[in-house]
Amino acid sequence: MKAKLADVAKKAGVSVTTVSRVINNHGYLSDKTKSKVFAAMGELNYQPNSLARSLQGKKMKLIGLIFPEITHPFFAELVQEIETKLFEQGYKVILCNAGKNKQKEREYIKMLLANQVDGIIAGAHNLGIEEYQRLDLPIVSFDRKLSDNIPIVSCDNYQGIELAVHDLLQANCKKIYFLGNEQTKGNPTDERLTAYRDMAKEKHFTSHIRSIAFSDSVVLKNMRVHQMLTDDQPDGVVCTDDLTAILVLQEAKKLGIKVPEELKVIGFDGTQEVQTYHSELSTIAQPIADIATVLVNLLLDRISQPQKKLNKMHYKLPVKLLKSETTA
Repeated sequence: MKAKLADVAKKAGVSVTTVSRVINNHGYLSDKTKSKVFAAMGELNYQPNSLARSLQGKKMKLIGLIFPEITHPFFAELVQEIETKLFEQGYKVILCNAGKNKQKEREYIKMLLANQVDGIIAGAHNLGIEEYQRLDLPIVSFDRKLSDNIPIVSCDNYQGIELAVHDLLQANCKKIYFLGNEQTKGNPTDERLTAYRDMAKEKHFTSHIRSIAFSDSVVLKNMRVHQMLTDDQPDGVVCTDDLTAILVLQEAKKLGIKVPEELKVIGFDGTQEVQTYHSELSTIAQPIADIATVLVNLLLDRISQPQKKLNKMHYKLPVKLLKSETTA
């Protein structure tokens, strides 16, 4: 049978009121009393009712995380960093894998509200979720514009593509292709495409864009990569994520295209997993740990000071080029 507050009080030899005061850290209590109560809670495996505490005006110390695909190396690493930093601050998380399903994301939002979370960090890719416009809850977004009053944290997407294109030009590439999403949706990641187009104008090379979206299947991505390499024969490719860049390298190998002699490739993200297992890939590395820190600090600040006016709505963090064999 599940232990109750009265069971803990009896085991510790104190009143129910004293147990409640220990759990809620309310008023002065001796260390001896606290130790007896905590020892009894441990022995009985008693867990305080968080929902009941929240109804008494106390924080749940619970944060909702909504992301698109937690098996993706970038999001897996970012979520891990966020969870670690929140745990260090005394918070637990509920992780929601929204995928490509708008209704699924809506259901998760309802579930988070029902569980009385103190705030949400959202980075899902579904668009048109009107609930974000109406939620009276501290929310911080990663790389997505959810609402005019929700702050965004991202890397400097524009700077990243600038660095990538500049490196390919320095390597004497004449036919540089952009491999990524060509549909602009008002999100910070749109700046990757904007940067490529601006660089083409500034450096006087022909713009070549081949569309691949995050939500496309691997089969579809492979088909488009194959078509690009066989029909267009670029000598430089800028990819908007590392997994797509790896597909380019794999397809080039099948076609007998030598990298980097005949084709140079640069990815985007720079996770530890990719750096470990595909160390040959040149990439634009996002500062994942720093992004997690800003997301967490910004959210906790909004939780503690909900009426505080934000100094800015978009926090951009610098990226860096990790140069390796694919652009050597």
